[in-house]
Amino acid sequence: MNVTTEELRARLGRAGIFLPPPERIGVDPVAAAAAVERAGFTSLWVGGGNATPAAFAERKSQLAGTDSLIVATGIANIWAWEPAELRAVSEDLDREFPGRFILGLGVSHAPAVAALGHAYERPLQKMERFLGELDHPAHHGGERELPPIVLAALGPKMLGLARHAALGAHPYFTTPEHTRFARKKLGAEPLLVPEVAVTLASDQAARATARAYAARYVQLPNYTRNLERFGFESADFADGGSDRLISAVIPAGPAAVRAAVREHLDGGADHVVIQPLGDGAFTQAVLGELASVVAEFMG
Repeated sequence: MNVTTEELRARLGRAGIFLPPPERIGVDPVAAAAAVERAGFTSLWVGGGNATPAAFAERKSQLAGTDSLIVATGIANIWAWEPAELRAVSEDLDREFPGRFILGLGVSHAPAVAALGHAYERPLQKMERFLGELDHPAHHGGERELPPIVLAALGPKMLGLARHAALGAHPYFTTPEHTRFARKKLGAEPLLVPEVAVTLASDQAARATARAYAARYVQLPNYTRNLERFGFESADFADGGSDRLISAVIPAGPAAVRAAVREHLDGGADHVVIQPLGDGAFTQAVLGELASVVAEFMG
């Protein structure tokens, strides 16, 4: 099914949910998807590498277990797939659930790529080649078509590729300043779907949760190099992240969450994917509270 950017933008609306790999946080993937839909969010972006056919079977079960929810990979690690194989499983989802699956692709990070037995070299060129092979004419035929594709893009070169070779970009662990930067690099037409991790509480325990979440990401050069473009320094990446960094990337408390989502949208985001942190993040009660906090952005 060929979906235009404008059609997808309209279907997505303004607010969705980001879910870490369900097995990592101990939630049932289908129940989580159903809870997201009941809470009124229009999309669910599932993190991790989505690196196996089993992961795509899980995405299928989430689509089958909901009525209209858009499900996306956030992201599928291209180092884990042969293009023809990924195209086949993606086409199957697009055909069975037309207009409801988005293929988010990314180059991941050096440790994850090394674990797959690859050297993390020239990732931009790797993505360019992969996209070319994914859409090779030899794979075309019949009514089988690729779903919409977005790229995990942070820097100007990957954003440029997202502009010209995909429907848009899905940045992760960024600030509203990056969203404004990304929109300028993308131009007006492509989709821009940033992820924003949040805590609904603002006490010390919530901030500790936020810092524990950030600790992994402030050790990954893809993220730290990007944050350095916006004035952060090496000291901001120590000990799980400085107070300044944590506040900028992970808003805490209802007012700050609402303001951050608004700032991303005002900065050029089409759809903000919210990741609630903490125990029980995907219970209906917590999703309902989050929906109330961002109700003004939900149709």
